[in-house]
Amino acid sequence: MSFLEKLGFGLKKSSAKISSGLKDIFNQKKIDAASLEELEEVLLSADLGVSATAHIIARLSEQKIAKNSDTTDVRQLLQQQIEEILQPCEQSLDFSASVKPYVVLMIGVNGAGKTTTIGKLAAKLKAGGKQVSLIAADTFRAAAVEQLEAWAGKNDVRVFKGPAGCDSAGLCYDGLNAAIKAGDDVVFIDTAGRLQNKSGLMDELKKIIKVMQKIRPDAPNSVLLTIDATTGQNAVAQVETFRQIVGVNGLIVTKLDGSAKGGIVVAIAQEQKLPIYYIGVGEQTEDLDVFKAKDYAQNLLGIN
Repeated sequence: MSFLEKLGFGLKKSSAKISSGLKDIFNQKKIDAASLEELEEVLLSADLGVSATAHIIARLSEQKIAKNSDTTDVRQLLQQQIEEILQPCEQSLDFSASVKPYVVLMIGVNGAGKTTTIGKLAAKLKAGGKQVSLIAADTFRAAAVEQLEAWAGKNDVRVFKGPAGCDSAGLCYDGLNAAIKAGDDVVFIDTAGRLQNKSGLMDELKKIIKVMQKIRPDAPNSVLLTIDATTGQNAVAQVETFRQIVGVNGLIVTKLDGSAKGGIVVAIAQEQKLPIYYIGVGEQTEDLDVFKAKDYAQNLLGIN
């Protein structure tokens, strides 16, 4: 199964929810203010969020839609509007920058899939000829270090780790120095799962950045936030909080397989306008791929 097929399968619950709503609204019924109001409720229920939904409804209201339009016509119009929202977020993450190593700080709440995502990206980069290393900065959770080591062993990349409970900022300082000496192309820093309302943990992230900048003023080159799609609208708040505190400049959305909340990607795109570099639809390396606005919009609406 190709990634595109997996994406379609993963978003099936979301697309089914929207498709069912469209049929209920527009079958043998003219398109008017009342039907658009019902459509608004359908989009909100699919987690597109208030801002994106209002934008889409406003744009549809401006268009002259034939009164005999069916669900296929409306679905096509929706696809165009959603793709328009998503398009600015479709950007490439260039790991081939002139600086070596390219430093990636991976952050996010517990269970979002940071460590797994690091493993997948490391595998892809290694297969592309890059020399990669990982820093296990989640120093209080042995399982996180073990998981990172498992991915590293599978892909033949180095892991820099310290004793349990050691200072994560100091570990990142030493790990970055080691990556520089080894001539690594890319280094990923796996941080502990942060709850966005825990100021002490956020301060620790700031400390990690400050300490690394003593070695490399430009570090980290990317601060990537991993978002679990199944959390729905809470994901938008996570992006906002992390962005304010540690300068998130890119997103990776995971666990889209089987989620009925696929619209959350549209909500994030509308409200945060950050690059969405990758999306994940499963546990395997090939289940993580670059984000494509058109592919996503079509699969969200069940258009093949």
